[in-house]
Amino acid sequence: MTLRWPENWAALVSGEECDFCHGMGQDRNEYGARIFEGQYIDGYLQSAAVQTGYSLSIWKGHVVEPVELSDQEAAGYWLETLRVARAIIAIYQPLKLNYETLGNTSPHLHTHLLPRYTEDPRPGQPFPFPAPRHPEPQIPEEQFLAPVRALRNQLS
Repeated sequence: MTLRWPENWAALVSGEECDFCHGMGQDRNEYGARIFEGQYIDGYLQSAAVQTGYSLSIWKGHVVEPVELSDQEAAGYWLETLRVARAIIAIYQPLKLNYETLGNTSPHLHTHLLPRYTEDPRPGQPFPFPAPRHPEPQIPEEQFLAPVRALRNQLS
């Protein structure tokens, strides 16, 4: 079986059908809750039951590659991403925090901030993201909201 890029790849790259562009600026969306609103990024704690503390740093506006940013924008992107990362480390105290800037399924500049713990599914290896399921299993709302508040307080 030959894998192919999605039929709507051009529309995703242009931003026309970009999920991130359509979900930006919301305090809560189907993927998680905004924990940080910066000049360059929004930070979202993910509500999918993938990994405790899993968050995204998402560029405001639509670009696909970090090289499309000016030097000032790139510095702002990474400084604000690191600010969110520091809050994740302070709240969750992982053994390691992974930073993954991919864009293969969602071609919009974003970085996955993925805490790694003692009880890790693949210590010392890339995190084994499960195959996408619809709907994705979610963290129960009452369990999800306490760390959202803690991260927002840490970032304010």
